[in-house]
Amino acid sequence: MTTWSTVDTPVGPFTAVVDDDGAVLASGWTARLDELTPQVAPVLLRATPRHAADLGPVTRAVLAYHEGELDAVEAIPVRQRSGEFLEHAWDVLRKVPAGEPVSYTEYAALAGRPKAIRAAAAACARNAAALFVPCHRVLRSDGTLGGFRWGLDVKRWLLDHESTGR
Repeated sequence: MTTWSTVDTPVGPFTAVVDDDGAVLASGWTARLDELTPQVAPVLLRATPRHAADLGPVTRAVLAYHEGELDAVEAIPVRQRSGEFLEHAWDVLRKVPAGEPVSYTEYAALAGRPKAIRAAAAACARNAAALFVPCHRVLRSDGTLGGFRWGLDVKRWLLDHESTGR
């Protein structure tokens, strides 16, 4: 059974949708389930998720990350479905260390397609599992923030949090 839960964080409510085996299907800084479920591949979401007060390891990891344990989310499994490049790019993005953001150009190269800068940007835009797949760590080549589904204020907070560890 797929479940979901919302916790309060210093940057706003954070909701995660988790499959019965503990893999995150979608997540982001919102209290609205309907902002997350459309991002999940239909093959992964077979029924309406059931609300839970706590998602166990996922909830603990989210809270620990926001309290300064920046690697707390790394061990949490994530499941997303799309084309081969996007799935690979999301896996690559999970390896970008906290506090070391990369440009879209660098991200495309890390994903093995240095000329596919737009495809790298699309991987960020289509990422359903924010925080666990840290698309906030990708910036424009001039160092500006670029876009972020959950708002540039949230992206700036996350980057500042990761650079200072606070």
